[in-house]
Amino acid sequence: MTTASLLDGFLAALLPLRPRGVWAHGSLAGGDYQEGRSDLDLVAVLPGPLHPGHAWRVATLHSRLRERPLAAKLHCSYLTPATLDDPDRPHLTWAHGGLLRRPVTPVTRSELHEFGRVLYGEPPGGLLPPVEREQLRGFVVRDQRDFWRPAVDKAPLWRQDVWVDLGLLTFARATVTLREGRLISKREALTELPALGAPAEVVADIARRRYEGAAAASSGSDPDWIARRAGATRAFLGPAIDALVAGAG
Repeated sequence: MTTASLLDGFLAALLPLRPRGVWAHGSLAGGDYQEGRSDLDLVAVLPGPLHPGHAWRVATLHSRLRERPLAAKLHCSYLTPATLDDPDRPHLTWAHGGLLRRPVTPVTRSELHEFGRVLYGEPPGGLLPPVEREQLRGFVVRDQRDFWRPAVDKAPLWRQDVWVDLGLLTFARATVTLREGRLISKREALTELPALGAPAEVVADIARRRYEGAAAASSGSDPDWIARRAGATRAFLGPAIDALVAGAG
């Protein structure tokens, strides 16, 4: 399997940095992974402290994997035992072909605790502080209010498959987390959307493209449908996010 081969190569290259633990979250850990479509979302805990030389070694490691199939989808955040506690702290991360710094969010931390997949070393429970319920709820509300709600007003974004898919699926996942205190996969989120009032034809389009193996980049295939889909998604999502945030207090 291409994914397994890539992960084996990544771990072999990472071992000289003496990781304490390497964990998968997201779809790879949650049972919704689709090779070639899903990202490989990883977290590695290195002994630390991290110096500029570590950034160079991480960049070199990932650059040497570039030619492997699926390497562009492998993202990894690098933490140390001394920097694990703060969910707002940005960490050295390789994503989208380059180095950046971003936090390991309460959602990611909760995924790691609930169903994280240990690829190497110690499990998350032995290193990563637990996520309090209100901490998770607060992050989910802020993400919907401060990121997704303003994005709804940016009409050109919603002509793209990725925004339609993630916007609706993230909203459904947020709704279940706030309502029931649990995390769900994207596949589970898709089944929640009809009951939440999402437009049926858009939900069917997401299911067809993501899970039925259709040749699918609907963006660019039918301009009238793309425009109608964008309008229907935004007309639903704006008021739905407003109601969700208001209801969360």
